[in-house]
Amino acid sequence: MRQKCKLVLSDGSSFQGDLIGAPLRASGELVFTTGMVGYSEAITDPSYFGQILCFTYPLIGNYGIPDLPKGLGLQLPFPSGFESARANAAAVILTIDSPEVFHWNSFQSLDEWLKNQGVPCVVGLDTRHLVHLIRSQPNLLGRIEPEDAEGYRDMGALTPKSPSAFFDPGMNNIMTEVSVKERMRLGKGSTRIGLIDCGVKWNIIRQFINFGCEVELLPWDTDPSTVDCDMWLLSNGPGDPTRTGDLTQHVEKLLHEDRPILGICLGHQILSLAAGAITRRMPYGHRSHNQPVYECGTRRGYITSQNHGYVVEDASLPGEWEAWFRNVNDQTIEGIRHKSKPFRSVQFHPEASGGPRDTSWIFEQMLAEVKK
Repeated sequence: MRQKCKLVLSDGSSFQGDLIGAPLRASGELVFTTGMVGYSEAITDPSYFGQILCFTYPLIGNYGIPDLPKGLGLQLPFPSGFESARANAAAVILTIDSPEVFHWNSFQSLDEWLKNQGVPCVVGLDTRHLVHLIRSQPNLLGRIEPEDAEGYRDMGALTPKSPSAFFDPGMNNIMTEVSVKERMRLGKGSTRIGLIDCGVKWNIIRQFINFGCEVELLPWDTDPSTVDCDMWLLSNGPGDPTRTGDLTQHVEKLLHEDRPILGICLGHQILSLAAGAITRRMPYGHRSHNQPVYECGTRRGYITSQNHGYVVEDASLPGEWEAWFRNVNDQTIEGIRHKSKPFRSVQFHPEASGGPRDTSWIFEQMLAEVKK
């Protein structure tokens, strides 16, 4: 029999469901995703670090979890179905889970995997109601409280110290918890990519290796002057782009060069800050596999995968920069580009996984800039 588990919100409301996964307390920003598949990719995506991930699709876990070898680090080839070697979401919320799994590649159930990963999950809540709360109250925080809790969800140096505390990822430099600690080279090829790791998804690395590139994975605080590369890649990652240490200042120096730069998600925001723009926190962000964007100045539209809670302010974009993409729903900036230099960034995920691959051509376009 499953033990009871409460979700307590920063607005004072609370909800009771059943616990699957680890019997641990957890806290973070309450966010939702409308994705129907790709739950193992989402939970292991470093961009969800410090967030309680609420799946709006009513049935999650029905195709199980593929095999993730123990002790796996950054070793090629990366196993499919995951975007890092560990679960990064602080906790998970579902309407219904699937105790039985049906898939040829299923290795274990969602419940078993979450237990092994040390992640609590509340089942049986009205996720539609939670989405209404998230959309009506900006930056809602939550706590997961199992009836017989055995400790706290391990979040490294940011593990909450008090059972009554609400952890707000927007008030901390959480990028340090998901960035690689040592430089390493992955793949082989004539084109060298300097990838500044703010919490990179594995599929970004997979894509560039498949294009015949050598990727040097760099800790977030690496001095760029010590790196020999043909192109810079600023990766996705979690948290507030203004709470990323000296990274913006490092990227500012790169803008005096002519080497191509591509920013993705958090990398887009950091490139925007380095260019002189301003970012702000959104009320509830864009998080799903079906966010529509259009390329500015064209009639071309794309469906994209997104997970971000910050946006670049329109009026703050300097004159030598322009909006490259915009969100169809709210017209916010979804990408920027320099008018004369090969510097570009996108707020969405061209590498998808999970989600549509409509914009994978952006990687090819940037590599064409390298060849020039």
